[in-house]
Amino acid sequence: MFRLSLKLNLNQIKNPYRTKEDFWYPLDNAAKIYPPIKTSELTTVFRLSAVLKERVKISHLLTAIQAIEQRFPYYKVKLKKGFFWYYLEHIDMPISLEPDKCNPCREFNQKGQNKLMFRILVIENRISVEFSHILTDGTGAYFFLKSLLALYFKQEGISIPNNFDYPNPDSVILDEEFEDSYNKYFKDDIPQNQRLSNAFHLPYPLRSAPRFDVIIAILSVDEIKKKAEKKGVNINDYLIAVYLFILQDIYKNLNKFRHYKKNKRLRIQVPINLRNIYPSKSMRNFSLFVIPEIDLRLGYYAFDEILKIVHHKMQLETDEKLISKIIARNVGGEKKLFVRGIPLFIKSMILALKYYSMGTSQYSGVVTNLGRVHFSSEIDKKIEYCILTPPPPDKNLKLNCGVIGCNDKLVLSFGNITRSREFEKRFFDFLIKEGIKVRLTKY
Repeated sequence: MFRLSLKLNLNQIKNPYRTKEDFWYPLDNAAKIYPPIKTSELTTVFRLSAVLKERVKISHLLTAIQAIEQRFPYYKVKLKKGFFWYYLEHIDMPISLEPDKCNPCREFNQKGQNKLMFRILVIENRISVEFSHILTDGTGAYFFLKSLLALYFKQEGISIPNNFDYPNPDSVILDEEFEDSYNKYFKDDIPQNQRLSNAFHLPYPLRSAPRFDVIIAILSVDEIKKKAEKKGVNINDYLIAVYLFILQDIYKNLNKFRHYKKNKRLRIQVPINLRNIYPSKSMRNFSLFVIPEIDLRLGYYAFDEILKIVHHKMQLETDEKLISKIIARNVGGEKKLFVRGIPLFIKSMILALKYYSMGTSQYSGVVTNLGRVHFSSEIDKKIEYCILTPPPPDKNLKLNCGVIGCNDKLVLSFGNITRSREFEKRFFDFLIKEGIKVRLTKY
């Protein structure tokens, strides 16, 4: 009863952090799946980095961190267990700056001294932020990084233009920033999406723990944009099509008796930012997935055929009416009275089983594209490129890809937990044959 009354009070208090009130709030719909499945390897942590043209000045970065200390109260929380659901509770703990010496996207140990579920890291000329997906998605992390960089470069003597859109520490914290937009835009009585069949997965053996390794590919935005436009698609469609084409090539070259060949559907999970569809200002998770696919039972697909399928699938499934079906499927279940009354330990087992049976078993890879990010014109001049590294993939997927554009560079970040780099090699070889120069680097 105490927790219930506190939840109601949150809706009555404007900017609860500013009033120094303790608060808590339930996990958003997307976040609910992560606590039951997260492990030391499947960390559910992603990273967003800005690589600067000059070495980072630590004193200026510390000043910037101190300046944004109070601006993101919905991130200064810790994960707590209730009897029926997990929830997030305010924790008055300073944001720390860590040296970037460990593997990216490592887990948050809330039993340690730092109980926050996000971190800021620095090494040489790179500033990174890492977030648990329990807190937010790539867009939320991007706005956090925008604020951090704006205040960092302000210390460097760069003025911030009045029309620069970022969470200014002097601005009012909007109630909508706390919002669970899935619930807000949920519509009842909408038919739900159907379950998909199992998909093909890469056949490569796993690396010994710690498994997660990342390789970075830097491309020219203009080169790949011209190539995509020549085909009548955008960059995102083009990269997804390349991913499917390489998966098909790997499948085709497998021994016919390999058990991996029994699943002939190749699917890519592509997160989409729902803030581009609904007028949400939420700084929590608000994204869903489109899943382009090819069915190898129908025969071999030329690259241009795959491009056509991907392009039309992305156009069709980002329609608001079809998106509302996915929201109805995801949110509708948790609103049922009997589901709400199931104890947390049983819910956790069900959600974990659902993640593997209706989650990663249904798609072959993930391409997360944050798009082209912009800072102010003066800050852009100081940035070499940005990197988006998705969370480590599970043992089914084995590989995933993050994409982000900044200035004239498009950066692909491949996270891999296998002993093979065959997929990445084929992917880069394809781009090079298409006339797109690829420069490789590692963390």
